[in-house]
Amino acid sequence: MATTEHARTSRLRAWMLEGLSDMARHQQAPHAEPEPAHKGQRWWRVMCLTGVDYFSTLGYQPGIAALAAGLLSPVATIVLVIVTLAGALPVYRRVAEESPHGEGSIAMLERLLSFWKGKLFVLTLLGFAATDFLITITLSAADASTHLVENPHLTDVLHDKQMLITLLLVALLGAVFLKGFLEAIGVAVVLVGIYLTLNVVVVVVGVWHVATAAHVVTDWTSALTTEHGNVIAMVGVALLVFPKLALGLSGFETGVAVMPHVQGDPADTEGKPTGRIRGTKKLLTTAAVIMSVFLIATSFITTVLIPEKEFESGGQANGRALAYLAHEYLGNIFGTVYDVSTIAILWFAGASAMAGLLNLMPRYLPRYGMAPHWARAVRPMVIVFTLVAFLVTWIFDADVDAQGGAYATGVLVLISSAAIAVTIAARKAGQRNWTIAFAAISVIFLYTTVVNVIERPDGVKIGACFIAGIILVSLLSRLARAFELRVTSVTMDNMAERFVRDVASRRIRFIANEPDNRDKAEYRDKIEQIRHDNDVPTPEDFVFVEVTVLDPSEFEAGLSVRGEVLHGRYRVLTLESSSIPNALAALLLHVRDTTGCTPHIYFEWTEGNPFANFLRFFLFGQGEVAPVTREVLREAEPDPARRPRVHVG
Repeated sequence: MATTEHARTSRLRAWMLEGLSDMARHQQAPHAEPEPAHKGQRWWRVMCLTGVDYFSTLGYQPGIAALAAGLLSPVATIVLVIVTLAGALPVYRRVAEESPHGEGSIAMLERLLSFWKGKLFVLTLLGFAATDFLITITLSAADASTHLVENPHLTDVLHDKQMLITLLLVALLGAVFLKGFLEAIGVAVVLVGIYLTLNVVVVVVGVWHVATAAHVVTDWTSALTTEHGNVIAMVGVALLVFPKLALGLSGFETGVAVMPHVQGDPADTEGKPTGRIRGTKKLLTTAAVIMSVFLIATSFITTVLIPEKEFESGGQANGRALAYLAHEYLGNIFGTVYDVSTIAILWFAGASAMAGLLNLMPRYLPRYGMAPHWARAVRPMVIVFTLVAFLVTWIFDADVDAQGGAYATGVLVLISSAAIAVTIAARKAGQRNWTIAFAAISVIFLYTTVVNVIERPDGVKIGACFIAGIILVSLLSRLARAFELRVTSVTMDNMAERFVRDVASRRIRFIANEPDNRDKAEYRDKIEQIRHDNDVPTPEDFVFVEVTVLDPSEFEAGLSVRGEVLHGRYRVLTLESSSIPNALAALLLHVRDTTGCTPHIYFEWTEGNPFANFLRFFLFGQGEVAPVTREVLREAEPDPARRPRVHVG
């Protein structure tokens, strides 16, 4: 019985930790592995993958705009469109140039910052990105359930079941990813094509009803004038409420993330994918123009045709303004078809967001040594993200309006970071006019972000929870993996190889030396000290090993070893690494494997408090060098007989 249980547990564990399984190999989704530089999909097809996130916001954006701006919704939406076309679009077209392999603005900013401040900054942005993607999942599922519950054929049966339906949709999404998620682009093209076609029908019919019932426009303009007075006041109020409409800016970061799937020119190379960049710019521009037209048209017809009370919580147009018009003017059959299409694209927007989450975290955290080993597998991460989505859905009671602030915060933080990144890039390139323009755009987005945070702090609270969780788990993971051998390769120059071949004919003895003045006295005194502390016979000779710490926040890297002769007699191997103990351990193992001899290395004890020295090692790559080197060797080589020898005196 125990054997059977153990076998089941082993099979379950093997299934859960099945690497990246089929998703990593086949999935065409944000942050997946890039296609070869000249291959991929036509840009308009890849645009549909962005569109399931971007275009699906039409399911709830008009209702949110009506709640935020009231009668001013069309004016506020025009402000949103201006910011989209004159602000977000130029920023992300530049991001596409600067990160043509889909790294996005986070990677651009990562390149500008080094050391721990860069890592912590990236982890913070990852927290807001997680907020963006998680709220995309929960908000889209909540709005899909709203369309289902409010359908006239189902409202009596599903009344008060929105929370349950939302949780079931999130669970279904998780189940699909546990099974495997294939060929997202083909599905996205079909869903986006059907959804936009149905929206064109709704918009055309809505505009026809506005044109044939002229009084609705007169009533709207009269009410607008009575409420706000003049045009200047209207524009001023529209600018003030604009941050609440920021959901209409979603999709740009995903548009850059899917770049690796855009087909390039035959002459494209991995270093210079000109055709891919051009195609991505077409993708971003076309998506922004399509969305801008729909935003203006839908905000206008929903504002003038739908009674204001229907937008409020509990109203039939709350979270489903266009569906309300579809049922009202085209009948329940067409309306039901529209509901099904909307539910499908909203659910698929959640799938796109889940794919983004599953591929965004592994892009950064493993490189930092800040991800547990099981985080490299898809299925455990799907379970984690699904449970978090359950929690967020429960906290917000599956309410679309309540989640708008959190979603907008995630979107705005990412767009603001992108604007800042391209401003810095333009400044470095000496492009004065672009620098001024991007700086102005950055100010606008930063203002919008701050206003949104002040008015609706939910996004920052959720983002702060994600940031705290990511940083805590990352640091604990880095601590747990501190003694891993994390050097990916060792390369020795000719002089270094000569030194190793020479000493291999005798006994290989290295001295770990912290370089100071590097004068003759330093090396002479060091040898005398090692001989005295370890009782080494005088005839034995040594090779010094000196490690220079570059960026201690880096986790994995290759190791280059350079040999030199100082003062005509002292042989020195110089290394550059993020961690002295890991570099020394990697060198010793490499020398053992290439010579077949067991090397010896000699240290002197580090002065000071052991705990303080360990913190120096953890944060700065140096400190308690001797015992940590020995521990890295112990983990890397379990056989004591084959393990390089460590001597401390």
